[in-house]
Amino acid sequence: MTETTPPPSLLSSGRRRWLAIGVGALAGLGGAGLAAWRLSPGPAQPDAAAQLWGATFEGLQGEALRMADLRGRPLLLNFWATWCPPCVQELPLLDRFHAEQRARGWQVVGLAIDQAANVQKFLQRVPLQFPLALGGLAGSDIGRALGNERGGLPFTVLFAADGSILKRKMGELTSEDLALWATLA
Repeated sequence: MTETTPPPSLLSSGRRRWLAIGVGALAGLGGAGLAAWRLSPGPAQPDAAAQLWGATFEGLQGEALRMADLRGRPLLLNFWATWCPPCVQELPLLDRFHAEQRARGWQVVGLAIDQAANVQKFLQRVPLQFPLALGGLAGSDIGRALGNERGGLPFTVLFAADGSILKRKMGELTSEDLALWATLA
């Protein structure tokens, strides 16, 4: 003899409610787990930091931004784009962090995975004080090497003064993230 679940109409209302709560909780945990997996950077490649420090990117005025010139002080490197709502949302926060931490030796660089014209137009509406450069394909490759396997934006990496990776985050930064990060380098 096999057991069968009685039709829903035969389940008590209390059992139906607990069953619905249980299914909802499992779905919520699964969704949270999926979100955490999607928003967690993968492992950085062993030579990722060396790739970054050896790179040169084009600044918005055509000048070269040599990453090697930035070694020796803590660096917050943010990969972003003008078409990315969470990127646009966090940029003023990064600008404030830059203003507050600059005297302590901090550097902030935004690496735009975007077109120069789009970035220039964006900066007319939202001026930023920290340096920006165009990432291009090399920037995307370095982002992947740093653990951004899916190429999602925003993606932020915190480097110590010695050039090593301290922290990485996929998704929008919060003021709490930055307050914690400021104590690390």
